[in-house]
Amino acid sequence: MIRAVPTTPFPDQKPGTSGLRKKVRVFQQTNYAENFIQSVFDVIERERAGATLVIGGDGRFLNREVIQVAIRMAAAATFARVVVGQGGILSTPAASNLIRKRGALGGLILSASHNPGGPDEDFGIKYNVSNGGPAPEGVTDAIYARTKVIDTWYAADTPDIDLDALGAVDVAGMTVEVVDPVAAYAELMETLFDFAAIRAADLTMAFDAMSAVTGPYATEILERRLGFAPGTVRNGTPLPDFGGHHPDPNLVHARQLYDTMMGEGAPDFGAASDGDGDRNLIIGRGRFVTPSDSLAMLAANAHLAPGYAGGLKGIARSMPTSAAADRVAAELGIPAYETPTGWKFFGNLLDAGMATICGEESAGTGSDHVREKDGLWAVLLWLNILAATGKSVDELACDHWARFGRNYYARHDYEGVDSNAADALMRDLRGKLATLPGTTIGALTIAEADDFAYTDPTDGSVSANQGVRILFEGGSRVVFRLSGTGTSGATLRVYLERYESVDGDLDADTGAMLADIVAAADELAGIRHHTGRNEPDVVT
Repeated sequence: MIRAVPTTPFPDQKPGTSGLRKKVRVFQQTNYAENFIQSVFDVIERERAGATLVIGGDGRFLNREVIQVAIRMAAAATFARVVVGQGGILSTPAASNLIRKRGALGGLILSASHNPGGPDEDFGIKYNVSNGGPAPEGVTDAIYARTKVIDTWYAADTPDIDLDALGAVDVAGMTVEVVDPVAAYAELMETLFDFAAIRAADLTMAFDAMSAVTGPYATEILERRLGFAPGTVRNGTPLPDFGGHHPDPNLVHARQLYDTMMGEGAPDFGAASDGDGDRNLIIGRGRFVTPSDSLAMLAANAHLAPGYAGGLKGIARSMPTSAAADRVAAELGIPAYETPTGWKFFGNLLDAGMATICGEESAGTGSDHVREKDGLWAVLLWLNILAATGKSVDELACDHWARFGRNYYARHDYEGVDSNAADALMRDLRGKLATLPGTTIGALTIAEADDFAYTDPTDGSVSANQGVRILFEGGSRVVFRLSGTGTSGATLRVYLERYESVDGDLDADTGAMLADIVAAADELAGIRHHTGRNEPDVVT
């Protein structure tokens, strides 16, 4: 029996760059999750009958409950099959892989990524399309439009299924297949990387799964298949509240790992991943590697891994990400693409065969093996490069800068800023862009200033107002952008970059090298004036 449940719209269900994210208590409102899921199903109404849908999440609070709801609603929507990860668990890259491997119409990924979890924290739902990547703007716009007029949602009147029991069950005529969430992903990784070489390199490692979804994947691949010592994976059990920690792999929230890697007796390699497994942190013994540098270094050495031995078709980076990868692309003679923030833009390039490796400064890196960023993939590519070269992370980094120069880089996050104040800051900044070129601030001279707009080379679509760029003479810059990943207030992100050529100072303190750009950013945007903040909440 199919239930038709009358409902009324909620005004706040506009998906951001990675789906709909709100506080758990918002999603717990009667009909809230159901309205959004039904809106997704209504938008794909013509294709869903007889199709396969993948469902999984990062194990955060409310994950299991919403999966049960989604299964019953999928049955009412006449899907033929739902593939769900055991225990409701699927990392975001593993979900992307399953969508592609099973020829699914799409998937519901239940996650708020690197945001905290728990009854008073965050939850999210994202719809990925048939290529395994996030729904493009045309689809998310249609979903939002539907949420504003929805009046009924539908669900099979059936009991919950056992999410922990592998195998297939029937739900109102639809097959629900509960699968091992790790197996297919681990098999994919073995086709891309030289596991035998990594085992033979006899490296030591510390991996912090942050009590989040990557734990089971890292334990299977790193400890069981690659032979790293038991205990290499720390905080490896996914917990609904991530153990009370913030599952964001940066130097603030993964401080214990950083301290380990900077201390006496540090292992060769340290890494971490985030809530849903799509981000990464890379630290060698005594050397932190920024996400922007990691992207460039991986691209420069990717040919050492079997999956990329034929070379790269192109490199893509989000606009706020440093230009370090552009210098690699130029030397390799391949295209470099600068896109707005959001993996869906990379997905178009990957589908068109125009790029192979993509990355974001926010610790997301990936390739054409799936259509999402992939934290563990980046870790394995680093391990493959270390094994193939016999070099340490520090040696690889120093060699890279000696070859390409160094883009000193940092991101300053001002979190929970009053939305009106944040909007006023960006409005005032945009209002004076035309007058900035030629202006001198301290020792810096502004060469260009614009509000970044992107024309997608695959379909001609235009994305405007993607962030303010202030470019200084000599290759340095500052970027201002409001983030779409938070759930309350606004997050102002200020990206600071200074280029130092190969004959410059390549191993100085990042804070000292960026000090004049930090001062210029405050003067240009009036950060203290608009936000009332004297310093950022997080520096990465």
